[in-house]
Amino acid sequence: MDATTRTVRVPGLEIDFEVLADDSVIGPAIERGAWEDHETALFRAHLSPGARVLDLGANVGWFAVQAILAGAEVDAFEPVPAIADVAERNIACAAEHGPGHGRLHRFAAGDRAGTARIALASENHGDNRVLDEGAERPEDMGEVEEVEIRIERVDDHVRGPVDVLKIDTQGSEWLALRGAERLLADSPRLALLMEFWPYALRGGEPAELLALLADQGFRIGKATAAPYPMEPARILRQAAARDPVKGGLDLYAVRGRPFHVLGPAARLRSIWRRRRED
Repeated sequence: MDATTRTVRVPGLEIDFEVLADDSVIGPAIERGAWEDHETALFRAHLSPGARVLDLGANVGWFAVQAILAGAEVDAFEPVPAIADVAERNIACAAEHGPGHGRLHRFAAGDRAGTARIALASENHGDNRVLDEGAERPEDMGEVEEVEIRIERVDDHVRGPVDVLKIDTQGSEWLALRGAERLLADSPRLALLMEFWPYALRGGEPAELLALLADQGFRIGKATAAPYPMEPARILRQAAARDPVKGGLDLYAVRGRPFHVLGPAARLRSIWRRRRED
């Protein structure tokens, strides 16, 4: 992949931010200050000085930087070497300007240690997908570059408790959670932000993933401007109604923490949305 970068001034951010120059999605969005804006707002609402944050699928470090500038301690996982280089520089820059600090782990989170191939998306550099052994590239990716990466279990590198967990691993979320069972057990007060993309999910069924979270005491909703708690069956129905290839849902879940953290207006709107949506 082309590792050329450029530095952008992000509205509302205290530091300049480095992005991949040819990225068609994440870089331009960060430059506008609006990358994953709903998730970012929920993520920030659960940060406080001294909080511990785990960022799985860090990409160029957008969420890790937010946490460091808020005074948190961050462990970030990013397996693609060229992207990890950018994330590491952004994390170091944030640590120079903010009260928190971060560590970058240069591997993907999985349920066991080993190696794997990852297909590198040619335009959206946030859509890189780990391939199961012997598997072909997903048809929607076309002809793209593949590189070998390390897979590691979170539990072998990070100890709980953590306060905020963000997972965006393009289909590897189930496997990442299976490799973080001890950390989850040691984190009774936890806010979770996670991509839920049934089309790309590896290692388990979509219903299993939602059942795992529900069984562990999480209240689950969508990461929107006005989230509300949802039953797993309702989430599955809404995910099934979307275009399967173009994307799933961004989920927000908490246990031992308040669900509504975006203010009274957002809470009132969530009541309306809960009644109107399928």
